[in-house]
Amino acid sequence: MELKKGVETRGVNEEKWVHDSSVDHKGRVPLRASTGAWKASLFIIAIEFSERLSYFGIATSLIIYLSKVMHQDLKTAARSVNYWGGVTTLMPLFGGFLADAYWGRFTTVFVSSVVYLLGLILLTMSAFVPSLKACEAAMCPKPRKVHEVVFFLAIYLISVGTGGHKPSLESFGADQFDENHDEERKKKMSYFNWWNFGLCCGLLFGVTVVVYVQDHVGWGAGDIILTAVMALSLVIFIIGRPFYRYQVPTGSPLTPMLQVLVAAIRNRNLPYPSNPAELYEVPKSRTDKGRLLCHTESLKFLDKATIVKDRETGAENQNPWRLATVTKVEEMKLILNLIPIWLAMLPFGVSVAQTATFFIKQGTTLDRSIGNGFQIPPASVYALAAIGMIVSVTIYEKILVPVLRRATGNERGIKILQRIGVGMLFSIATMVVSALVERKRLGVVAKDPVKGSLSMSVFWLAPQFVIIGVGDAFTLVGLQEYFYDQVPDSMRSLGIAFYLSVIGAANFLSSLLITAVDHVTEKTGKSWFGKDLNSSRLDNFYWLVAAMTAANFILYVFLARRYPYKNVQSSVAVADCYEDGLEGSMA
Repeated sequence: MELKKGVETRGVNEEKWVHDSSVDHKGRVPLRASTGAWKASLFIIAIEFSERLSYFGIATSLIIYLSKVMHQDLKTAARSVNYWGGVTTLMPLFGGFLADAYWGRFTTVFVSSVVYLLGLILLTMSAFVPSLKACEAAMCPKPRKVHEVVFFLAIYLISVGTGGHKPSLESFGADQFDENHDEERKKKMSYFNWWNFGLCCGLLFGVTVVVYVQDHVGWGAGDIILTAVMALSLVIFIIGRPFYRYQVPTGSPLTPMLQVLVAAIRNRNLPYPSNPAELYEVPKSRTDKGRLLCHTESLKFLDKATIVKDRETGAENQNPWRLATVTKVEEMKLILNLIPIWLAMLPFGVSVAQTATFFIKQGTTLDRSIGNGFQIPPASVYALAAIGMIVSVTIYEKILVPVLRRATGNERGIKILQRIGVGMLFSIATMVVSALVERKRLGVVAKDPVKGSLSMSVFWLAPQFVIIGVGDAFTLVGLQEYFYDQVPDSMRSLGIAFYLSVIGAANFLSSLLITAVDHVTEKTGKSWFGKDLNSSRLDNFYWLVAAMTAANFILYVFLARRYPYKNVQSSVAVADCYEDGLEGSMA
């Protein structure tokens, strides 16, 4: 009876309090009813809506601004956008490290939001302060040097702000759900879908309302809206402080990995035990925070770090540079297993990079009038991708997931890497459709060089934007979940940063590809990238990207089929690690 009563008491306590190593805003064990879950994450999704509105209000119009105001040619403007996009999505590696190791996610988001806001204020000043404006008159052949300096300083300050904001905010939102609680764990699987729903709504407003103001009122008016929205999001974030659950940073997550590597090298000559259960692990009874991972057979040379050399001394008293736990070794394996998947996503990222550069530029050459002479801003065509993603995420969450759960028995419906692979197929289709549409546009230009492609509706671009939007609902959402879920628990901000770095590295790769193709095609005759679109052969470039992405997809399938998912010990017994049907198999 006493044992039964003890179990019931423990169950009540676990339902009332959250025991996942998080704390509330006063540093106490969080009360489940008043912290975390949707009541906290909805604040965070609202902030993401505001931040993405600001970001895409700049990003989708950037190539237009560089062409019209800065007077850069097509390939220079495309490279400038790719460089900025690359820096913006690689900076999160630094911000994620700070969040995980030292500052914590809340503080990192707060500081980076202030930096982001300063960048927007400087951007607004460059449009209104007379001495910082591009020109004294309405039009000029070349902008002032001071304007160029201030403008690029402002947008790269925004890059720095995004570097802390993006990885910390998304992982902070996911931290609001307790993975050891059945109901909250299922909600967490939906969180990434609704996170992207909020993100796309912000994107949609950014590329419609803000871009319309930029196009019809002025760049400065758009900057004022972006600054006001970011300031409001910072206030919202602070208001939600009592409802959040906080993960306390535990120092650099890179040090334990270096210890594993050093210990494995030092112990390389020790005999491997016949029974994996003899490998060193901290008993669960002495684990006050964090989850223990099961031993896996991959990358076995690292397991040498877990072999106890001197059992008389006591494993817990030995040097961590000589002996590591199974969990620490498995965490090292998780990071090494990420690398092939990260590399395999780069061609997908190159195809995504075209949406913010050449796709938008194509829109400037087409008929954008609807109704009674209303002109759609070129960057607003990007809204079709956002709509495609919003609709797809909703259908996936509300219809496909319940059906797939029943069919596969997997809590997620399908495995994370399967979801990513489905989206990669859409990215191939996007580049094929883009090539066909661009060839059609060039045919129209050849028939009527004077009027060009203005007789073609901008909605010819709708298929490629909608398809990439649908693909993003699978691949980008899947990547976010993958890089959050399949990294060590202490590196989840860095995990989101790894996801963003795929897009960042792909932007740089896209710039290098443009430069290489320009160089090669110029030598063989006429460059595929002329001064404008009508003198270019973007259709050939799109075919090249489609072929690269298709070839890479074959490699991705090979890697995904052999990928060992993260395997967390159950709360019952370590022996469960060696049975089928564990959490790792549900990924």
